[in-house]
Amino acid sequence: MDTENAAVADRVPTYAHPGFRGIIGAAQADITPPTGIYSRNWGAAQHDTADSVHRPLTCTVLTLQAESNAAPLALVSLDLGWWRSYKDEWYVRKYVLENLGLSASQLLLSFTHTHAGPVLCRDDAGKPGGALIATYLDTLRDTVVDTINTALSQAVPGILEWRAGTCGLARHRDLPDPDSERVLLGFDPSTPADQTLLVGRATSNAGAVLATLVNYACHPTTLAHENTTLSPDFVGATREILQKQFGGAPCLFLQGASGELAPRRQYTGDTEVADANGRELGYSALSVLAGMNPAGVVQVYAGAVESGATLATWADKNGNPGTRLKAHQMDVELPLQEMPSLSALDALIAGCTDRVTSERLGRKRRIREAVGDGKSTHMPLWLWEVGDAILIAHPNEAYSALQTTLRARFPEKAIIVMNVTNGHFGYLPPADLYEHEVYSVWQSPFGAGCLEHLIETAEHRILTLLS
Repeated sequence: MDTENAAVADRVPTYAHPGFRGIIGAAQADITPPTGIYSRNWGAAQHDTADSVHRPLTCTVLTLQAESNAAPLALVSLDLGWWRSYKDEWYVRKYVLENLGLSASQLLLSFTHTHAGPVLCRDDAGKPGGALIATYLDTLRDTVVDTINTALSQAVPGILEWRAGTCGLARHRDLPDPDSERVLLGFDPSTPADQTLLVGRATSNAGAVLATLVNYACHPTTLAHENTTLSPDFVGATREILQKQFGGAPCLFLQGASGELAPRRQYTGDTEVADANGRELGYSALSVLAGMNPAGVVQVYAGAVESGATLATWADKNGNPGTRLKAHQMDVELPLQEMPSLSALDALIAGCTDRVTSERLGRKRRIREAVGDGKSTHMPLWLWEVGDAILIAHPNEAYSALQTTLRARFPEKAIIVMNVTNGHFGYLPPADLYEHEVYSVWQSPFGAGCLEHLIETAEHRILTLLS
């Protein structure tokens, strides 16, 4: 968001971008797995493995330090889908933490949430292409460590600033079935969608763009069950546009609270549709960046000039971006729905002969194992204070109310919200949806009120930090 201070008797009106001044590093690496790896992400898919690469999958890193040699925060954007097993997620994240000497609060492994990537589950080793998964995870965690180290080695004094705009790519995707009481997963033209686009620009003190960041909420589900390629989906074309514009400076895509948001054109095997969606987002992000002040510059009211009309004039001055850099991690207790026990699910899986149903049961079993058999479970939540911005990250798929509520509550801050970060368990839908037959409800292990409680917890913690 932009900070706009209204004119008051004792204060000169100013206009500035929320920012952070510190030591900033950026780096990027290829994490494309070999073709032939198990990549069946859709129940309706008739294939199990990828046969080609549409665009490379990348690991993109931004490191932040309050000053040279200070403990870093590492923000990592990975062109991957979601974790099937909490054990595999911790296998990778624990390794990265230990090798870099970071605490759990200092690292965010955020997935872009492509649905055209490899399956990240070592339990699938016996499936076609599944033997490649374990080796891929070993390579992945080494690459993350190396890329963070590269970013740290290249870090320089700079400024990270944010500006908000909009992009029409994201649309509401919970469509009431005209022929039944179900809610389908697809474009609903009758319901408004949150299309807020938050763009970050990291600039060195010498004026070079170090990195760009795109925080946008939209499921990368352009490529679906007919697609046989490995692809970052629309994120790939978006990244290409921004990196070309800024001389190859890495672009991090941060998936927002997109539980009910997806492109209007999706569920296809046509990679050109994914690229077209990515261009829509990429050009929107360029437009936001084009309207930003020069790095570190604040516009200040400079007085009235009499003309045919009385004109208000403004002048550019050097600003004073925030230097605060703090990482916080906490647990949030979320209610659970009633779910079958592990033994009951095992029995259902053993007797299932339908490919789609078997896929759903397998996913449900892994979720049940992860959240336990109580009436509630604890989920992690990360809050980073980065100058005048707050980054909020969590493992699940929250609906957009998470970001719209917090941004409305704290308009003076840039609020960056990230789904599918440091894990994955299920959706966080609004309470009123639990009265309907909708995928995000029956897929999720979490009970009614989960989203509202997460919002309340995050809001309370931000208020505490700001007090």
